Amino acid sequence: MKTRHILAGFYVLLVLFFLYGPLLIMILMGFNKSPLYTLPIQFDLVWYAKLMKNERLLQAGLNSVLLALAVSVTSTVLGTLSAWALSRFTFRGKNLLQALLVPPITIPWLIIAIALLLMFFWLGIPRGLFAMYLGHVGVSLPYVILLMSARLQGSDPDLEDAARSLGANPLQTFLKVTLPIILPGVIGALMFTFTISFDNFIISHFLAPPGVSTLPVEIYSAIRKGFTPEINAISSIIFVFSAVLILLASRRIEFT
Repeated sequence: MKTRHILAGFYVLLVLFFLYGPLLIMILMGFNKSPLYTLPIQFDLVWYAKLMKNERLLQAGLNSVLLALAVSVTSTVLGTLSAWALSRFTFRGKNLLQALLVPPITIPWLIIAIALLLMFFWLGIPRGLFAMYLGHVGVSLPYVILLMSARLQGSDPDLEDAARSLGANPLQTFLKVTLPIILPGVIGALMFTFTISFDNFIISHFLAPPGVSTLPVEIYSAIRKGFTPEINAISSIIFVFSAVLILLASRRIEFT
């Protein structure tokens, strides 16, 4: 029994190292003074100092954050309302609409990016942050609708009927009864869509005009020209910020 416990603990350690080992190495290299990653590590903040002067990387990071915020809010609001309509109402074509939510998730983003580029060209929408915003919302919506539909199916519709019977209108019923019940799902949808948008490279790469880019596109361009530890620095900042955000959100969901 003791041997089994040791093997199980060793297996868990291997899994954790596989998941977090590369991230820890990246963070350590961000503090390494040598640009060639020579060992032993000489701890220094030189790459963080240079990052603060790298306007292209900082502007790309700002573009990614603002774009992801706009996409997450828009996708979550539209997706939640759509899921609520699909879960609470019956209308012609409902089954078809639900079936059409699956293909956009399974279709490779490369194909979606090409299709969006062609469609925006025909519609006269130029490449830029607005085109990327529309593209990111389009790929995020199906995930939100499916996620919130599952959350709404687990809620009791009788509570909404009781609120309406007491005189609440549909908007009041949704805000005061339905929304508090599905709030953990809403928070999860916000975080998930933020990650999808912030991390999206393919659609952003196709829809980004010259001179305007997001962080993934800028990092890709920088790597092609020659890797710099400044990328380790900004990646470490993003990782720490994401970890703190996830911990705070998980505590909020736990106590909701």
